[in-house]
Amino acid sequence: MMKPQAITLRQIDDAAHILRSGGVVALPTETVYGLAARADNADAVEKIFAAKNRPAINPLICHVSSIEMAKTLVEFDMLAIKLVEKFWPGALTLVLPKKNGTVDQAVSAGLETLAVRMPAHEGMLSIIEAVGAPLAAPSANRSGRMSPTLASHVARDMEDKIDMIIDGGPTKFGLESTVIAVRDGDVTILRHGAIALEDIEAVLGFKVSEVTTAKTPQSPGQLLRHYAPKTKLVLHSQKGEVQLGFGTGGTRDLSPSRNLQEAASNLFSMLEELDQMGAKEIHIATIPHEGVGVAINDRLKRAATSVAKS
Repeated sequence: MMKPQAITLRQIDDAAHILRSGGVVALPTETVYGLAARADNADAVEKIFAAKNRPAINPLICHVSSIEMAKTLVEFDMLAIKLVEKFWPGALTLVLPKKNGTVDQAVSAGLETLAVRMPAHEGMLSIIEAVGAPLAAPSANRSGRMSPTLASHVARDMEDKIDMIIDGGPTKFGLESTVIAVRDGDVTILRHGAIALEDIEAVLGFKVSEVTTAKTPQSPGQLLRHYAPKTKLVLHSQKGEVQLGFGTGGTRDLSPSRNLQEAASNLFSMLEELDQMGAKEIHIATIPHEGVGVAINDRLKRAATSVAKS
């Protein structure tokens, strides 16, 4: 089994060498673990899609180490600048008009837009800087499965498909980034995530529209069937033998104190633990539909839509 390696200067150098050479490396971020490859290398990007068994219509997020790097990839308007000044580095992805010839077409799934993010994770930023190019990095799991929040999750799903796993410990947020499209003065949320919609609207000063499900996605996370464990989920219930609570006890409790940020951080890791128990169903307590709870409920609804294949 591939052994995840802790972040050291040596590991940063090794990871950067693999990525510059067209390899694929699993890297920690503050949201979830990502499966990274050079965004300007078509062969490397194809390795991401192959490792994840990801549909070609599902675009990737380009991770950058600076706003200056992002500006070589996409066009920023005043609203986009306002958002990055507040939330970058951080768990906000912007979908913006792309500049031609900057990344491989597969990264954007052939769309005229590109998803970009500057992560708030020193190890990830150091590796991007060492590579000297933006990294395409979806979550480091098989397509449709739960996103990994520990290096051990990545190893179980990806060990024979990639070149290296960097172990940064548990991720801070445990949920993917919030994704927003900004174009011609219009702002649309495409995926709820670690930054709450209310916080984004507070910065912009107006309500944001939502298009969070699409047959042809504009960003990751819009496919209806996603984030699924192997075990069937039963929402708004704690009657089953295996229970995931929210301040209500259970086999696992997302947050005994009913803290939504704590619940988000624990969501995928606790679902992963319960999924390994071999039960027929996992019963999930009701989560308040506010703040980051909106993103938690989004993930649970998609996970309950279908059961992932073994």
